[in-house]
Amino acid sequence: MKNIKDMKRILYYSTLLALILSFTSCGDDFLDRKNLFQMDESSYYSNPQQINEALTAVYGALPTEHGFSSEVLVAELMSDDRFAGGGPEDIGAQGLDQFTLTKDDLFDNLWAEAYVGIFRANMLIMHFDQAEFDDQEQHDQLLGEAYFLRAYFYFRLAKFFGTVPLITDPTGEKNLPKAPVDDIFAQIGTDLKTAIDLMAPKTFDNFVSGHATKWAAEALMARVYLFYTGTYNKESMPLNEEGTVSKTDVQNWLIDLINNSGHQLVSDFRNIWPYAHNNDYAYKRDNNLEWVGEDPQSGNTETVFAIKFGPLADWNGKLHYANQVPLFMGFRGLNNTPFGKGWGWGTVNPQLWDSFEDGDIRQAGSIISINNPDEGSEFLDKYQPGGWNAQQETGYWNKKYVPITEKADDGKWYGMYYLMYGGTANIQLWNMQDQIIIRYADVLLMAAELGCPDAQSYLDMVRARAGLPSVPVTLENIKNERRHELAFEGLRYHDLMRWHDLETAFSVVTDIPILNAKVPATYNQVYRPETNGFLAIPPSQIRISGGVLEQNPGW
Repeated sequence: MKNIKDMKRILYYSTLLALILSFTSCGDDFLDRKNLFQMDESSYYSNPQQINEALTAVYGALPTEHGFSSEVLVAELMSDDRFAGGGPEDIGAQGLDQFTLTKDDLFDNLWAEAYVGIFRANMLIMHFDQAEFDDQEQHDQLLGEAYFLRAYFYFRLAKFFGTVPLITDPTGEKNLPKAPVDDIFAQIGTDLKTAIDLMAPKTFDNFVSGHATKWAAEALMARVYLFYTGTYNKESMPLNEEGTVSKTDVQNWLIDLINNSGHQLVSDFRNIWPYAHNNDYAYKRDNNLEWVGEDPQSGNTETVFAIKFGPLADWNGKLHYANQVPLFMGFRGLNNTPFGKGWGWGTVNPQLWDSFEDGDIRQAGSIISINNPDEGSEFLDKYQPGGWNAQQETGYWNKKYVPITEKADDGKWYGMYYLMYGGTANIQLWNMQDQIIIRYADVLLMAAELGCPDAQSYLDMVRARAGLPSVPVTLENIKNERRHELAFEGLRYHDLMRWHDLETAFSVVTDIPILNAKVPATYNQVYRPETNGFLAIPPSQIRISGGVLEQNPGW
């Protein structure tokens, strides 16, 4: 198995296929000889190595370069538990928080970068049979990962934009209208079922970190099923041609994952997050925390699927090698230890802090409170509320995705990952934290919500780790548990959507005390039900389509 530094290199080859396919011959080759460097779709995809390279290019579309192309960042700013924050110039974030389109191109990259991934996956799937494999298991695994990724990109689009064009043939018509929602989810469901059937049922630690597994496909199927059936009031999810995905099907897939994947809860919830690595952090020392790292070999049994990053980030088209979420969510104007400087987006609604039960370690394990002395004087003594024209500052910040800095031998603070892996000593380039997309705790809570036979046990396991007693496995209790266990992981908003709780949740976010550039004010969050919870189709895409695409309601 590869070591942790090798895992971070997975992303390095993400542009390889694009570079290879960009080679073209001159109009008149010298001496009319064939250009031996030419490689296109007819000559590529010819062996397992090239298939693997092409698959790596599909994975390379998962990390995003722009703030508003990050599904986690956008979903968090849309949530009732987060405010826009930032500075006076961050009108895009502040508009998103109020369901207004303050910039015409706000969601262009969220839309376009998903279709880049879909195009690469379509090309790979279409040409997959050009390669000859000696190892059938390798063939099936790589093909299954391609189907998983196509489903993943389409679900990213569907949960934010509702109905979108459905393209599975990369050589066909590109300027298509929105597909019916049932067709979109039939494609997602069919791709995921295909992936589940193809990929090997090996325990998770037999796979390369960052790659999709059978277990990731089963977990994503559950998430998609819950979103589709909840949002659209359905009993089952369609598949292409014949058949459906039923509740029983999803229950069985989750039980398979729980019983056979090898995934387990990390013993201490706080050890999942990078702050548990910093020995200069009083909270880490006082609670005897020890970061489990990001890969099975380092002890992380909980991550089911994550987007990987690495140290090759630069300003020449490689910004996406760094995780932009911690940068945007870092403290505005503060660069200290353990928390480094960022753009100050996503300040935390105090109502979330107040909603935790007494004794829940996830409260201080997930949220930085400037009034909590347990955070340690090293941090609090440096913090200046409302500094650097900070907006919508509440005194609460997320602790899961924030730059972590540590002291180097020269006595200066650097990004934790920069000290581990190298790269560039720059606050915008040194955040390489995995973006965890699916955790085992989420799997247990989905299984409980779907009424699996051991639903009570699954809920109890998550609560016991947080230091809490058992509660009945009711939908209301599961809703509360998801809010607290999965805070800041990009799931809250779409949970509210599928539960039809958006209006209720936003209606109580009123008169929240904040600081705008040190000036006391109050804040009311806005949700506009006429949008049905979906974002605007990028106006540029509507213009490019010549009117084939229609704008979403409410925008």
